[in-house]
Amino acid sequence: MNSLKKINTILFRYCLQMIMIVLLCTSCASKKQRITFQDITQPKREFRGAWLSTAWQSRYSSMTPRQMKTYFTTSLDYLQACGVNAIIFQVRPQADAFYKSELEPWSAHLTGKQGKAPEDGFDPLAFLVEECHKRNMELHAWLNPYRVTTSEKDKLAEGSLYYREPNRFVKYDGKIYFDPGIPDNRKFICMVVQDIVSRYDVDAIHMDDYFYPYPVAGKPFPDDASFQTYGRSQGYTDSNRADWRRSNVNLLIQEVKYAIASVKPWVRFGISPFGIYRNKKNTPDGSGSNTNGLQNYDDLYADVKLWVDKGWIDYCMPQIYWEIGHKSADYETLINWWANNFKNRPLYIGQDVKRTMDAKTPSGESQLQQKMILSRSFPAIEGNCFWPAYEILDNYKGIADELKTNYQHYPALIPAYTHMSDKKPKPVENLQTEYTETSHILKWKSNADNLNPETAHYYVIYRFGKSEKENLDDAKFIVGITRETKYVLPYEGSKNIYKYVVTAVDAFHNESKGKLKKIKL
Repeated sequence: MNSLKKINTILFRYCLQMIMIVLLCTSCASKKQRITFQDITQPKREFRGAWLSTAWQSRYSSMTPRQMKTYFTTSLDYLQACGVNAIIFQVRPQADAFYKSELEPWSAHLTGKQGKAPEDGFDPLAFLVEECHKRNMELHAWLNPYRVTTSEKDKLAEGSLYYREPNRFVKYDGKIYFDPGIPDNRKFICMVVQDIVSRYDVDAIHMDDYFYPYPVAGKPFPDDASFQTYGRSQGYTDSNRADWRRSNVNLLIQEVKYAIASVKPWVRFGISPFGIYRNKKNTPDGSGSNTNGLQNYDDLYADVKLWVDKGWIDYCMPQIYWEIGHKSADYETLINWWANNFKNRPLYIGQDVKRTMDAKTPSGESQLQQKMILSRSFPAIEGNCFWPAYEILDNYKGIADELKTNYQHYPALIPAYTHMSDKKPKPVENLQTEYTETSHILKWKSNADNLNPETAHYYVIYRFGKSEKENLDDAKFIVGITRETKYVLPYEGSKNIYKYVVTAVDAFHNESKGKLKKIKL
């Protein structure tokens, strides 16, 4: 069986590579005649995320809560129409909060002044969680762990932890950071994470590439004091201070994972690291990528590979933002490297919208098609996430049109997190139809329990023609995904017979067997 699976994988990759060659050779074909990705495959399961950042987004501080609610709902509707099924929302851009918190102040990016609460008790995170789940989109709460300010001009709220305990922070390149070498800082960050997970129905906690700050030439990171206090007592010397720094970040990641699991074990922990783990020339065994740029391991002290191997994170989403053909960090080189080196946890690819749409193929089109084909050609890669969501909302150079028409035309379920649970939920029961004065409704019952992640959390509705095979692996037959136990049927004059199949899906995205009912519409 393993040999057959390997052969099928090789054949699949080979076919897609041949398609890639054909696409590159048809530069003279008109846009209407070109092969679209819809002709190649529309996966039923795929992570389709978008980062909704709040740092440096003055749009929020100029909105009233009512305007913000309208903006959020309109944005979610648009992103959902583009096939997006997960929102990565930045709730803690710099030791502050886009939610009600007793631990940290309201964000200046939300109200214009750190510590100032929004009007009418508005809680953006609570609102977005509810609105995402109405649309069956996931909400991942995105935190920046160490960053406190992004500029010397940033004004902190009265009573800030920085004013109360300044010895726990360092200044570097005009910015303030929690000192990663101080254990109490890790404990505090874990408290923040536990607070969010315990009070909000988030699907995941997310951190990006900001661990130790990006190094500035000629400016060493000022952690001498914490190194003398903690590093030396742990047996580290000046010659291996880099190992101590990596250990500090490793402990943070491990402790955050345990903090989440202690509250809600089904909530995931994901990382979107910088796109280069290590350059090949910097690895003694040559295991790095054939690139030349900033490195997670050596420069940011982020040993992402260890986190995956140890099971401390539940998905990895490297930010491969460069173009195909980039001299120092070629997209194709990097996606190959990540796909071949990270296989113990779900792997998604971070895509930069602007760079992708600006970069041109020999035929003059954007590199979106090439990148999507590459990301879907590796069995280890289970989805993509686009940076930033705002450029999809702006339809930058037609990105939204492309996603709707080609790459995310049919809905997709998020891949199951089988490393957390691989048990299928119980099928729905009592599938029946009901007529009301205004609607023809398909209804069912299930054992759904919000506190039990292995029960139904949402439902998938498939529709097949009278003589069509019930193929639940084909996304084009999905007509609805809902968290309600009902679905409004269309009216077609009572002349056509269809087969409807309903399945239950749990919090880990495991899908039950289907229940079928023939219906005349």
